[in-house]
Amino acid sequence: MELRITTLIENQGDDKKSLLYEHGFSLYIEFDQKKFLFDTGQTGAFLENAKKLEISVKDIDFFIVSHGHYDHSSGVLDLMNLFKEKKKMYLGEEFFQEKYKILEDGTYKYNGNPYRKSDLLKEKIQIERVTDDITYITDKILLFKNFHQTWKLEHVNPKFYLKKGDNYIQDEFQDEIALGLLTKKGLVLIVGCSHLGIVNIIRNVMDRIDIPLYGVIGGTHLVDADERRLEKTVDELKKYQVKRMAFSHCTGQRGMEKMEEAFEILFEKNHTGNIMEI
Repeated sequence: MELRITTLIENQGDDKKSLLYEHGFSLYIEFDQKKFLFDTGQTGAFLENAKKLEISVKDIDFFIVSHGHYDHSSGVLDLMNLFKEKKKMYLGEEFFQEKYKILEDGTYKYNGNPYRKSDLLKEKIQIERVTDDITYITDKILLFKNFHQTWKLEHVNPKFYLKKGDNYIQDEFQDEIALGLLTKKGLVLIVGCSHLGIVNIIRNVMDRIDIPLYGVIGGTHLVDADERRLEKTVDELKKYQVKRMAFSHCTGQRGMEKMEEAFEILFEKNHTGNIMEI
């Protein structure tokens, strides 16, 4: 086993119904002699699951937060209280922008981080702001940022906004980062929500590195995709000959069904407590 990924929390519960679950996302990853987290859910519930799974989260080497929405970032406050020594927190440069979503009645609801940078204890957390197209944590662990939208079928959901002063402007998710793991079988790409589009993210990543795409894991934000976009997304994924997919969170029920129909044994519905090994 080269890579082991445990889903600490996700929208769907485990088969035994012994773990907590919520609208959120958090992975515990063991790779390249490192142990780390990708996202921290919307509460500290992922930490309770880690205990039940006998995972010592306090001993991680570092952690990554894919973007500044509450369902991926809120657990940071509970997490940092476990640390006995300072840990690196990797996040996009724009992570602390005020994020909102517009409701059906036209009002704006805050859905960003429930904390400010100043709330993160300096003796517990060392913030590493990601700005470059590629950031190397190790020779085999990479972060990708600055995704350009070249596939026109994908667009940022218009309900998400940033608040700047007294104004609300469209959130273009410039803070979003994705994780790349360079395994012997190829690149394993891990995404949080793919607000900029899963195909756009894959295209950007594959233009930057020369290694086959072996797997894609995480939230793909296909929940709002129509049938045409779902079909075209399948076509694009097939072009890259992806060998393993584990989608969840914001993929949506129809998105999950479509991927399962198209890829059969290559696809798995990820859920809380799921363990993937490569």
